[in-house]
Amino acid sequence: MLSSQQSLSLSPYMALYDAIVPKTHFLRQMKDMIDFSFIEEELQDKYCLDNGRIAEPPVRMFKYVLLKQIYDLSDLDLVERAAVDMSFKYFLDLTPEASVIHSSSLTKFRRLRLHDKDLMALLVQKTVELAIENNVLTSKTVIVDATHTSSRFHSKRPVAYLKEKSKSLRKAVYQQEEAIKDRLPAQPSENDLEEEVTYTKQLLETIEKEPRVSQTPAVKEQINRMREIVDDIDEEKSYSEDPEARTGYKAQDQSFFGYKTHLALSDERIITAAVVTTGEKNDSNYLMDLIEETKQNGMEVDAVVGDKAYSGKKIIQYAEANDIQLAAKLHPVISYGRRADDDYFEFNKDADMYVCPAGHLAYRKKLEKRYSTTQNPQMKYFFDVKKCKVCPLREGCYKEGADTKSYSVTIKSDQHLEQEAFQETETFKHLSKKRYKVEAKNAELKQRHGYGQASSSGLFGMKIEGAASLFTANIKRIIKLMNEKEQ
Repeated sequence: MLSSQQSLSLSPYMALYDAIVPKTHFLRQMKDMIDFSFIEEELQDKYCLDNGRIAEPPVRMFKYVLLKQIYDLSDLDLVERAAVDMSFKYFLDLTPEASVIHSSSLTKFRRLRLHDKDLMALLVQKTVELAIENNVLTSKTVIVDATHTSSRFHSKRPVAYLKEKSKSLRKAVYQQEEAIKDRLPAQPSENDLEEEVTYTKQLLETIEKEPRVSQTPAVKEQINRMREIVDDIDEEKSYSEDPEARTGYKAQDQSFFGYKTHLALSDERIITAAVVTTGEKNDSNYLMDLIEETKQNGMEVDAVVGDKAYSGKKIIQYAEANDIQLAAKLHPVISYGRRADDDYFEFNKDADMYVCPAGHLAYRKKLEKRYSTTQNPQMKYFFDVKKCKVCPLREGCYKEGADTKSYSVTIKSDQHLEQEAFQETETFKHLSKKRYKVEAKNAELKQRHGYGQASSSGLFGMKIEGAASLFTANIKRIIKLMNEKEQ
């Protein structure tokens, strides 16, 4: 049951916060800046208002989720730190002597309360509104790009991932007490996930019976992470790879397995819109969504900066219709784009190749000149026919018995002459110089917010991680810009 009235926390020890948590602390600044009541309004339909036990306030539960992402902690480590870290308690609106939640409550909150909620869109919207209110977002230019996040399993089956993590745990244990090696359970000989999960649970139980080893910080942190991994695998009931992760390409010979986050960034380096997808999705398909969401969040847009992926015909037409300057260099191939909805091959600008609807990358391309001088040349892309013969989408795409499978596109369209002329202007060159900002933001998300690799499996888990990471990155940027204004 969700309490209809928030109780006021009173304690004789509240003055401790002023003495211990400085005003410059990020958590204090974020708490003082943001009214998180919008979280309760958004999640109200997920709670019963007049039946059952009184639930932990959803705002506080959401703050736990934020802390988990900001400090890259397991649920158990997060709760243990919240019990003793005064900055955590201050941010959570707890009195210094108050107890904290059980770690299982956080797991249930994510899976039951946040499900079916577009948390990322909501959080980005709130930060954009906050930036506009404080006059630190005044530009009308957005820079667009996509950044990839590898699946938790990195294309490995969960059994291989578990083996890898178990090995790391054993190594940390041996550094504390090598003699414990003889007391650990025997490792399974087969690559069976059920056996590996059973072994992992036995390994954890055995180590936890040795308090001198298990209570050391290096070992304890790994134990908590291992328990979270095993719980996730049990919950998913899936004995395969991350079921929703997909293969994308960073270059023709460099792929990744996971997800993409498509970003729109203001000139002030504030994220104004974001969409999380599986890894194989084409960057250009989401530009119009990003611009429209940016506008809905309150920012005016008169210029868009991007790489060659965003120079498709539909994008150019959209920019012209909305009086937006498009600073994206024309690519001779993707300027044509798709031919028909039922013939949907996407161009991957990083690999410089087309990808078929089944996700297979072309392995070769060839320039073909047309017979007539009035016709534009074509680029033909060739696919591995061995994959085509067994592809579940081969009907209507691959002709049975054919020795080759190719896809051709016209290289140039007369409709792009105006955009081609714009590329030579000083305005285009000036706008293009801003693209580094989104690349720097992508690096920041990965290096400072752990966005390079997902910590949970599934698209829903990735969206929750993304929502918390992008929200935190925006708040940090807004605080920095506000502090610079005051100086």
